[in-house]
This record gives sequence, C-alpha cells and structure tokens, in this order.
Amino acid sequence: MSNHLSGGKVNIALLQDHLRKKILDLIDKCNGPKAIVWDEALAGPVGLICKYKILLDHDVSRMYPLKFGKLPVTNVNNIIFISRPQIHLMDMIADIVHEEERSGIRKYCYLFFIPRRSQLCEKRLKTKGVYGNFSLIEDLPCDIFPFDSDVLSMEVETTFKDFYLEKDPTSLYQAAQAIMTLQELYGVIPKVTGKGAAASHVWKLLGRLDLEPRTYPSTSQIDHLILLDRTVDLLTPLATQLTYEGLIDELFEIKNTTAHFPSENFDTEDEKDIMSDKKQVILNSADELFAEIRDKNFLAVGAVLSKRANMIKSELEERSGMGSVEQMKVLVAKLPHILAIKKSLGIHTPIAELIKQVTDSSDFLDSLQLEQELMLGVDTDKIQSHIEDCIAHEQPLIKVLRLICMQSATNSGLKQKVLDYYKREIIHTYGFQHILTLTNLEDAGLLKVQQGSRSYTVLRKTLRLTVEDGSEVAPVDINYVHSIYAPLSVRLVQHIVRNGGWGNLTDVLSLLPGPNLDVTQPGPHSQNRRRASVGSQTSSINDSPKVVLVFFLGGCTYSEISALRFLSQQEDSNVEFVVATTKLINGNNFIKSLIDPI
Repeated sequence: MSNHLSGGKVNIALLQDHLRKKILDLIDKCNGPKAIVWDEALAGPVGLICKYKILLDHDVSRMYPLKFGKLPVTNVNNIIFISRPQIHLMDMIADIVHEEERSGIRKYCYLFFIPRRSQLCEKRLKTKGVYGNFSLIEDLPCDIFPFDSDVLSMEVETTFKDFYLEKDPTSLYQAAQAIMTLQELYGVIPKVTGKGAAASHVWKLLGRLDLEPRTYPSTSQIDHLILLDRTVDLLTPLATQLTYEGLIDELFEIKNTTAHFPSENFDTEDEKDIMSDKKQVILNSADELFAEIRDKNFLAVGAVLSKRANMIKSELEERSGMGSVEQMKVLVAKLPHILAIKKSLGIHTPIAELIKQVTDSSDFLDSLQLEQELMLGVDTDKIQSHIEDCIAHEQPLIKVLRLICMQSATNSGLKQKVLDYYKREIIHTYGFQHILTLTNLEDAGLLKVQQGSRSYTVLRKTLRLTVEDGSEVAPVDINYVHSIYAPLSVRLVQHIVRNGGWGNLTDVLSLLPGPNLDVTQPGPHSQNRRRASVGSQTSSINDSPKVVLVFFLGGCTYSEISALRFLSQQEDSNVEFVVATTKLINGNNFIKSLIDPI
C-alpha cells in the first residue's frame, strides 16, 4: 500500500489494493518463472499499482516492451502478454509468437487484455494463426488507476476523439465500469449531477450495469458524483496552465506521475534515466515539498522554496550550538525530515529555474498576453498579429492551432473570413496534409464559424470567468490557476456544490452543449433500485455533500485539479474533492490527439 494514497477521506489505497490483487491473481495462474511483455502505454499505469519488486515475488523474472521482433534469449518458458485491445498491438504479439515458434523451444503463452478483450482482436489473432498458441486469454479489468490520494485516471488518450469524431463510445463504457468499481469499493453514490452528451451516455450505461448482480458496502463514502463532458468547457485545456505542476506538464509533460528533465541541471545522479540521459522525478504527494507547491501559481513558488531553504539552513546550523543530550535527541528525531526536505529542494529548485527560463522569454510572454486578451474578450473577432507571426516563423503547429482554437472559443466561433485566412496560412506553411487536421478540429467543435450568438461573453459575465484584480501569490479565487481566468468547468462544480445541484443555472446551462443531469440513486439495500430519470430535479440545498467525485469525460488538466483543491481548502468549505478523468491532459496533447498521423 502506498501511504500517500490514503491521505483523504476516501482511501484510494483500497482501489490500488483491489487492482493489484486482480493482476497478481491472473499472473499466478501461470506456474513457474515467467516473462511479461508489456504494451508500453500500460507499463506506467500498471506500475503505479504493482511495483516491479512485487512482481519479482510472483516469479516474474523478465519484462520486455511490446514491439515487433524476437524477444531476447531467455530460459523462461512462460510468456505473458499484457495489452490494450487494439488491432495493431495484436500484430506485434503475433510477430513475437511466430518468432518464438521458430526458435524451436516450447513456450507457453498467455494473453491478458486491459481492461477487456475485443472480438476484433481475437479475430486478428486467428487470422495471424497464433490464437491457438495461447494457453489462456483473459480480461484484466483495470478500468482506472490511482495517481494520488485525490486523483484517478483511466489513461485513455482518445476518449474525446473517439466519441465526437469516430462516434465510438467504448471508452465511455470503460468510464461507467470504473464508476461501478468505485461504488463496489466505497458504496453507492446517492447524488449524480452532470452535463453533456458523454455524461448522459455514461449515466445510461450505469443504469444497464446496475442490473447486474453486485455487492455494495452498506454506507457510501462518496456523497456526490459530478459527470462533466469536456465539450462543456473546451477553453480551459487550451489555456496555458500557470500552476507549478501545470507548467511542468506544459513544458516537460508528466506521464504517470513522472517527468523527465535535462540531467545537467541537477547535482545528483539519483533517478537518472541512463538510456535518455534525463533526470527522472516522481511527482506526487509523497513528496512533502511538492505537495506544498504543486497547486500554487508559479509566481508564488520561488518564495516558498527560498523560505524552506533558509529554514533548513538555520536548523542544520543549530547543531553547532547544541550541548545537552536532550537537544541532540530532538535534532536526531528531526534529521530524517530535514534531509528529505533538503533532497526535495535539490530537485524542485532546478526545476523551477528551468521553468523560469521559459516563462521569462518574450515568446512565452507574448503568447500569454494574447491568451489573456482573448479571455477578456479583446479583439477576438479579428485576425491576430501574434498568430500571424507564429505562422510566419513556422513555430510548432500545435501552438498555432491552440491559439486559434482559443480565439474560436472566446469569440463563440470565428468570422468566416478570419477562419478561411488562418486555414490558408496553415496549409501554405505547414502542408496540405493538415487539411484533415483542420477538418477534425471543426468536427470536434474546437474551430467553428460564428453563428451570431456570443455565448462565451454571457458565460464570462454570469459565471465571473475572468477576474482582473486577483492575486496570484495570495489568491482568493480559482482564477489564479490561469492568472485571470477561472476554469468554466470548476465554476460549474463550485455552483453545484454550493446549491446541491444545478439550482438556478437554467439559463446558463442552455448555452452549454448537451443534456443536463440531476438525479439520485437509491441505497444498496433498497427494494427497488429504480433510478431517477435524466433531468429530474431532486436536489436540495440541505443535501450538502462531504465527498464529491468529479469525473471529467474527455480529459482533465492539472490546473482544474488545483482549482478544485483550492475550493476544498477554503474556510467555508466542508467538501473534499476526488478527481477522476479519462486522461490527464494539457493543450498540446489535447490538440495532438485530434491530429491524424501522417
């Protein structure tokens, strides 16, 4: 059990133990020494719940990435493939199995699908002539992974694209299964509120899954489930995150709570990735200093690091003046904590310096200024000179598209001549192949022609999405995570928690896409497990939830998580949030997920 997962009212370590048991039970079905061949996208998430040391105790002696070609020569006769149900991965598995056959050494093969198998994949294995080589093919239902004491992620990158472009709801079924797993561990969630087509779809799937026989705890540890479709707020993932953790993700990308940095900026070689010459840093609340600064606006981080460094320096200097045995005992007791903070300072100070080099650059500041002007509604209907300059200097296409999509979001669509101009410039500069990219962005609603309505302007004023006189260093509102902009998604959550449901937001909700959801679920021992229908108003201002699970369908940013944590820490708050998402995202990988590979 990871101690940092059990820090909240809802003990997320229970989920970790539950998933670990499922994995080990399947692995133990293979007798004797074994090798695991990992789908590389799963190695990180599964590693969060089942460390390599634990696998060693269950006779796993080798681990390899899944790719075409022969495995290294080994005397292990049991080969376990752990893979997502994707066709191209079946081709890799078939290639490895054929290579093992050619070696002439009898190997026993096992295939475990996360989260569950598909008939298409099994058909592909049959077509490749290897289906009969597997002694066992089973599902490994790990639908969601614990990242921290208040963060869960399915780590499915393509949910938004699959549902809105491909019309494929598979990952929403996985989200519904994840919620059912959480209810089996923590109890039936009595109150459910949501917004958007994906939220409505998940609710319907939950109704079908609820017909299956299940065992629930007698009481629920989670009081309220909020389902938020990413289409409800497309602006927030496009905006540059300005919290410490958000900027790390923007600049270096955090994958499965781990980020990599240039090793030359650090004094020690600990956690260095020899293969890539990078410094590997694990980012979660187990690190006390990181837990303190992760949600702060970056402008406030320097002062905290400096204060901590001075405290450590003064405490270590006290050693020379200590004369009594009692004083020495106190120091010895404090020493492990002091050394841990000192080590952490040696990591986060260089990271902060790396970030500062970028945030002080004119290129970063110019883009941030444009973002903030767009959020404030300044000249959003005009062709932006900064975007023109970015295209002219052939800056990364992702950056250009991100800014154009932001302009579209803040202007409730672009004028036809503005959109045509941007399209023409992008195609001339970056290539005709990106016609498909632009089409995808239009189909997903990130780029569109203005139809006359100015919904963002109304939302900005009604929900107070922009606050110009706020403080980043001593914030009093969630706008600090983007300096002046409060994430629309979190504003909605703030209203729901305050009013016990959608309340008087009817006019605002009509400006957002998709149906509304405000329903209740009966308890586990209710004779009639009928659920209220979509749209029924059963909320009460007196039903003040204690623990709220906010599930983002289509991705969630670190800035949104920081904003939710900020809300829970306010003096008048009696709410603790647990955040679940299909994927932890930023503007870069969100746009990238919609670009078809060339």
